[in-house]
Amino acid sequence: MSSSIPRSAAVAAVVSAALAAGLLAGSASASAEDGAGVRIHDIQGTTRVSPLVGQQVTGVTGIVTGVRTYGSRGFWIQDPTPDANPATSEGLFVFTSSVPTVAVGDAVSVNGTVTEYVPGGLASGNQSLTQLSKPVVTVLSQGNPVPAPVTISSWSVPGAYAPAGDPAAGGSINGLTLKPRTYALDYYESLEGTNVRIGSSRVVGATDPYSELWVTVKPWENANRRGGTVYGSYEDQNTGRLQVQSLVPIAQQPFPKANVGDVLAGATEGPLDFNQYGGYTLTARTLGTVVDRGLERETTDRQHKNELAVATYNVENLDPSDPQEKFDALAKAVVENLASPDIVALEEIQDDNGAKNDGTVSAARTVKKFTDAIVAAGGPAYDWRSVDPENNEDGGEPGGNIRQVFLFNPARVSFTDRPGGDATTATGVTGRKGHAALTVSPGRIDPANAAWADSRKPLAGEFVFRGRTVFVIANHFGSKGGDESIVSHHQPPNRSSEVKRLLQAQAVNGFVKQLLAVEKQADVLVVGDINDFEFSGTTKALTDGGALYPAVKSLPRGERYSYVYQGNSQVLDQILTSPGIHHFAYDSVHINAEFADQDSDHDPQVLRFRP
Repeated sequence: MSSSIPRSAAVAAVVSAALAAGLLAGSASASAEDGAGVRIHDIQGTTRVSPLVGQQVTGVTGIVTGVRTYGSRGFWIQDPTPDANPATSEGLFVFTSSVPTVAVGDAVSVNGTVTEYVPGGLASGNQSLTQLSKPVVTVLSQGNPVPAPVTISSWSVPGAYAPAGDPAAGGSINGLTLKPRTYALDYYESLEGTNVRIGSSRVVGATDPYSELWVTVKPWENANRRGGTVYGSYEDQNTGRLQVQSLVPIAQQPFPKANVGDVLAGATEGPLDFNQYGGYTLTARTLGTVVDRGLERETTDRQHKNELAVATYNVENLDPSDPQEKFDALAKAVVENLASPDIVALEEIQDDNGAKNDGTVSAARTVKKFTDAIVAAGGPAYDWRSVDPENNEDGGEPGGNIRQVFLFNPARVSFTDRPGGDATTATGVTGRKGHAALTVSPGRIDPANAAWADSRKPLAGEFVFRGRTVFVIANHFGSKGGDESIVSHHQPPNRSSEVKRLLQAQAVNGFVKQLLAVEKQADVLVVGDINDFEFSGTTKALTDGGALYPAVKSLPRGERYSYVYQGNSQVLDQILTSPGIHHFAYDSVHINAEFADQDSDHDPQVLRFRP
């Protein structure tokens, strides 16, 4: 499952509600009290919120630069005679709700209400889109030339991402005067609704199921060798990223399929929109051509006979109702791309009937279907261990009952079974003569802790490889749902989901410290979908006191990612090692996140070491 904010039908919030909540504020009074003779740049103003918000305006003229007949229906107009202020946009979206009757090149005069819509609703924290609503449109002439596009390029987009929010406005940047030559978000906002153009640009976010992709106009910006743009800190937001959609309905012209590293060649031109699922978006009237650069899926090295290979893989809500092709593809990846690891911690294994909400919690059918597919792909006959959750207590899809599962190759590694583990029974740490052990194996870590409410509880297991005990803790921390995006009007954005993950990380860190208190050199691996970055507070809490080391940091910076979200290649999946694991080889195996065709939205991770 994606850790991004769930995708659903877009919610629009009317500005009157925003004003009542104190979240939006106009920047100045109207230039014409009766709303007549107002031009587009008067409506857009020099801040993110129109100085004319809520007012009726008449006779707003412009040339139609784009028409959208699906989704949020409407059209864009642009004043062909701009003012001299770079902060005021000359373009504007006219929301019609029904299919527009105008065409590109029409000169129009529009009467309507100036509104600010917040895609995703006020709670999303998103910036608002200035537009005209309830329009009355008069076509003055047809066939006019479209105003020349503004070229968005590496030199035009500032290197700084956003100004700091105004403390007096709760950290909002809505009331700040735009500085388009200083901040990237201000630059894009100053072009809201404007006809823009990009030249040939590298794809940094593959085509998704919603017919959109991401490019960068800054090819050197945190680039990696596979063509992506790496997200390396909260202070470095990759200013050159831009979402691209098409104004041409898919039924008329299928959207191109592109992988990371491909090139959207030639000119892509159209109005600059703002939406819930990516912020500033070039809605292309003319779309470039995708040039395939031949990105290939990676294959990790096979472990030596005296090396233990441990992997983690989020298989994205796998259940028996999924097509056999998904099982086969995931199984093939385990065998071929991951080289049949000795232990595989799986996240998002659903129960035996998936999202059917009937009380089923067993996942035996799901796992058997997967392990059978691995054998059919030429892999080992994996055995498995897990703990069934309580019904609908672990988050995810209602009725899905996702959980972590250990697969292990019994020809290479054995599992130490200690009975008693169930959904509500916590495993503990015991020891004898300096050797740590789990009280129940497999077992869950502190399942009654409020940190795990409506979230997946960690699964701990005790394994033996070549006579050496290895503890593996499989995790799937709380998602980023509820966080504001990096295009929020709050700067920095509010990341509310971090609170839960911080508590979860502290619980796991505390358990690891218990193991190390008994056996200082114990081999402990904390693995899974941590749903947070290697530089995050969550990771810092996991590593507190030197109990763990994030193995992803052993990779070059350009290799540190397992997920691609809005054109940012970033870390969500991790393997962390205890101090006793002195030497290891780590690999983030890029087989999904960069591709339009995915078996999961996460890349698996593999660590090899000699216990």
